[in-house]
Amino acid sequence: MFIHGDLHPNNYNSANYTVCIAGVHSFAGAILFSIETQQTIGYGTRVVKETCYFAIVVMMVQSSIGVLLQSFMVGVVFAKISRPKKRTETLIWSREAVICLRDGQITLQCRVGDMRKSHIVEAHVRMYLIKKRVTLEGEVLPLHTYDMNVGFDKGVDRLFLIWPLVIEHIIDEQSPLYNISRADLAKQRFELVVILEGIIESTGMTTQARTSYLPSEILWGYRFERLITFQRDDGLYRIDYSRFNLIYPVDMITCSARDLKELHELEKWHENNHHISHEKLNVPQVSAPSTAAVAAPPLVWQEKIESTL
Repeated sequence: MFIHGDLHPNNYNSANYTVCIAGVHSFAGAILFSIETQQTIGYGTRVVKETCYFAIVVMMVQSSIGVLLQSFMVGVVFAKISRPKKRTETLIWSREAVICLRDGQITLQCRVGDMRKSHIVEAHVRMYLIKKRVTLEGEVLPLHTYDMNVGFDKGVDRLFLIWPLVIEHIIDEQSPLYNISRADLAKQRFELVVILEGIIESTGMTTQARTSYLPSEILWGYRFERLITFQRDDGLYRIDYSRFNLIYPVDMITCSARDLKELHELEKWHENNHHISHEKLNVPQVSAPSTAAVAAPPLVWQEKIESTL
């Protein structure tokens, strides 16, 4: 409009001059026209004349830039609102981890629960042990990471997290806790890190929750209290999150998983030896027959000849 000269006094007062934008007589009017164009409110008396090509081009550029800015702002606001920043705050972990027997095996257990009604899809868990390691060459690795099996081969690491679950690690030959007994646990220096990952059902974004346990936070010979109870009146299950961190002591051996395996092998060896010796004692003894019960052997040819003489 300024380039076209619409606001020039000579052109403004001339009856033969055709303005570029009708209804705009000041800078404030130009701002109002720009807002009406940008927001598609409607022109009213302000309108671009078809003889002003430069104004048409500027209006097209402004409309394109405005659409891009609006799309960018909508994306930023949506991404900010839908970020799963506070989603991990509703995932709770047990205060302590426990070591107890399950199905005859020493297992390390911790508990995780989801407080929200919206579920986490494709939830899976990983567990790592971080401690010092000395190689065969004498090299010291102060922060070596051991990958601990939580059921990868059986698919147990995939969690259906609609109620609190107990994550367990079987302490076997591949476990870094295989040689640790109850007395050794208090002297160890390591950190147990547990990571849970999944997809938020409402947004489709990935979230991750982490926790860690020190040796002082791992209790030997304890088990988690039961949380889920069945209500007979309405046929529903009730979860009491006030008992989430409750544990109770159980009868538990204090030796390591390695010593327990050696004891089982020794018991099997004694069992087998006792069974073999018992079978030897029960073998029936064959007694020698009496002379009267034994029939006389048949006569040979020489005996027959002598008997006839």
